[in-house]
Amino acid sequence: MRTGLMIGAADLAELTIEDTVVLAQKAESRGFASLWMAHVFGLDAISTLAMVGQQTSSISLGTAVTPTYPRHPTAIAQQALTAGAAAGGRFTLGIGLSHQIVIEGMFGLSYDKPAKHMKEYLTILGPLLKGQTVTYAGEQFNSNNVTLQVPGYQPVPLLVAALGPVMLKLAGELADGTMTWMTGPGTLADYVIPTIRKSASAAGKPDPTIAAGFPIVLTNDPEGTREHISKALQVYGMLPSYRSMLDKEGVAGPAELAIAGDETELRGDIQQLKDIGVTDFCAVIAASDIESFDRTFEFLASEIDE
Repeated sequence: MRTGLMIGAADLAELTIEDTVVLAQKAESRGFASLWMAHVFGLDAISTLAMVGQQTSSISLGTAVTPTYPRHPTAIAQQALTAGAAAGGRFTLGIGLSHQIVIEGMFGLSYDKPAKHMKEYLTILGPLLKGQTVTYAGEQFNSNNVTLQVPGYQPVPLLVAALGPVMLKLAGELADGTMTWMTGPGTLADYVIPTIRKSASAAGKPDPTIAAGFPIVLTNDPEGTREHISKALQVYGMLPSYRSMLDKEGVAGPAELAIAGDETELRGDIQQLKDIGVTDFCAVIAASDIESFDRTFEFLASEIDE
């Protein structure tokens, strides 16, 4: 199981482009496999990671995740291939539907038929990321003999934020794996991983990437840390798609999914993720202060070094 960092979901403060570059370089120097960036209402994740790719040499970079609805699949493919070229083939595109309250309530776009939307989206996007020409006519998207010619092009892996059974089936068939958030180890082991693996196998594809994001803090005050995480990540517990995953896991809120405690407790929880088949652990250091952040970062780095 590869260990990476995920930023943008629970940071102490919003990172600037310069901050992100510095963190990526530090993570790279300490052996982290990847840096994942959430796309919310701050920096554009694809653009930022393209710039990070120019200032790093080995660490993998990926979005976690970029919403599909505001972007035509051809447009996001062009962005992703450009980021991939900038990073020398180290970029992974993670995409997701976002949430109805955002797409309809804030953007004024239709959130109708999300599964149909994603199927058509992937049908166009997937081949474009592999350098293929696409002709497709759907209900929501069209692509007429489109070929993208990006200098320095390399194929870009594609992950889908998939939680429901239909989305997991699509991710297994038409993408390279999934990225999860607010999804506990029990739900991953009993539902997410077997469902997407079955779909990938039926499509004649290898076992998919399972990138799982979890809040994590090394602390001698786990109760206080979970109280902080409960407040910092409260919004995720209110969004229907995440709420359904929390309910499936049988927990009240995001804080109960957090990996928080001493070194022994953290090692045990991380090992559990490896044992159930997570391929990429995306550590969200949800610390309340910089000292806790640095302490958790150093713990994760030391585990990689071992």
